Amino acid sequence: MMSCLHLFARTHRLLSAALVLILLALAFLAGEAWGLMALAVVAALVLTLLRDTPRSVPTQAGAVLSPADGRVVRIEKARDPYANREALRISVFMNLFDAHANRSSVDGVIRAVQYFPGATISADLNTASTRHERNAVVIESNGQLVTLVQVAGLIARRILCHVKPGDTLTRGQRYGLIRFGSRVDIYLPPHAVPKVAPGERVSATTTILATLASA
Repeated sequence: MMSCLHLFARTHRLLSAALVLILLALAFLAGEAWGLMALAVVAALVLTLLRDTPRSVPTQAGAVLSPADGRVVRIEKARDPYANREALRISVFMNLFDAHANRSSVDGVIRAVQYFPGATISADLNTASTRHERNAVVIESNGQLVTLVQVAGLIARRILCHVKPGDTLTRGQRYGLIRFGSRVDIYLPPHAVPKVAPGERVSATTTILATLASA
C-alpha cells in the first residue's frame, strides 16, 4: 500500500499545481500586476492550509489524541451508529484556516471504514453528524473502539481517507484530510474521561482529548 505520507505529498502537489495554472490564467486575463498579487495571496493561503509539520506525540497510557486542529464544539453522550454502541462524542470543528490533515487518535487496527454522501452545510450544526457527507473509521485499540468521523462542512468539498479495514495506525499518524474546513467527531467508550471543554482550541496529536481506562 502506498504510504500515507506519499499520498499526502502527491495530493498537495496536484492541488498546488492546479492552483498555479489557474493563477497563471488569471494573470494573463487581468494583467501581470494583479496576477502576481493574486498568486502571492493564494500561495500563502495554500501553504497555511496544507501545512503538516511533525507533531510531538504524547505517550500517556490510555490517552486519546485530537485527530484535528480546531475548536471543541460539543462533548456529549451519543449513539455511535458506525460501531452500534452507546458512546461519548467529542466534536472538533476545523475552520477554513486550520490545517487540513487528520491524524489517528490512538494506536490500533482499523475494523471498518464507511463513507456516506450527504449535504454540505455548516459543520458547526449538531445535524452535521448524521446529515452531512462523512467518512467513519472504526479503530480497535487495546480491546476498545474509537470511531473517527470526518464530516464535510459548508466550504469543504472533498473528504480524503487513505486507509482501509485491516490497516494498523499509530497515534498521530496521518490517515486523511478534509479540504477547506469542517469537523471531526470522535466516538469513545462511555467511560472515557474528557480532558478538554467546549470552546477550547486543540491541536492534532499534541492535545489529549480524553483518557480511557484499561479494557
